[in-house]
Amino acid sequence: MTRWPAPRTVLCAFGVAALGDLLVLLADFGPGHAVCKPLLMPLLAAYVALRNGPRPLIAALLFGWGGDTFLLFDAEPAFLAGMGSFAAGHVCYLVLFKRYGVRAPRARGAGLVAAYAVALIGTVALLWPDLPADMRGPVAGYSLLLTAMAFGATRLGPAAAAGGALFLLSDTLIATGVADWPQLPRPDFAIMLTYIAAQFLLAQGVLAAHQRIGTGTAVSSAESTTTTPSATTSPRAGT
Repeated sequence: MTRWPAPRTVLCAFGVAALGDLLVLLADFGPGHAVCKPLLMPLLAAYVALRNGPRPLIAALLFGWGGDTFLLFDAEPAFLAGMGSFAAGHVCYLVLFKRYGVRAPRARGAGLVAAYAVALIGTVALLWPDLPADMRGPVAGYSLLLTAMAFGATRLGPAAAAGGALFLLSDTLIATGVADWPQLPRPDFAIMLTYIAAQFLLAQGVLAAHQRIGTGTAVSSAESTTTTPSATTSPRAGT
């Protein structure tokens, strides 16, 4: 019988890889980043799998791993492939939000829609003139999907909502680099810090919702079994 590691052990390994990646970025040690970055999402996906998480969440994280790997190569085709891989991950997240999400009160929902719409339109409008012409369409389309994912994450509670917002921030920082805007010192550190936190918070939010719904289903089934009279105990059994 195969003995799998405990989820906490794998989560600790993810934490070590994340810390290692951030440290090598601060040290501007490129080879270390090339080693640590591809480890992150497979470890987080393994943690989710060991927690019996939903398959679309595992898929979202593995698509994130694909995006991470493509973006290690400094070439436009690799960037577009990475964007496509992340986009597929966002679709997986949207499926999860539809499955587990709770609809917000109308006033709050309208406010969130307005806030994310302003963020989308404002960001694309500001970046548009400085983006390479052949990147404008892909960046705009990806930004729409990313913003939809970030908005959808608000339906799963504070952890997932924070994760969606951080993912939006992380990818916006990448887009400013594509547009050749002035960058923060160590821009890759800020990008990876927000990205790692985003994926972790999204995973935790989905796992919590998955467990909550699974527990509720189990309790409902148990109550139904307990309260439904059997053929031998029902007063009508002998009629």
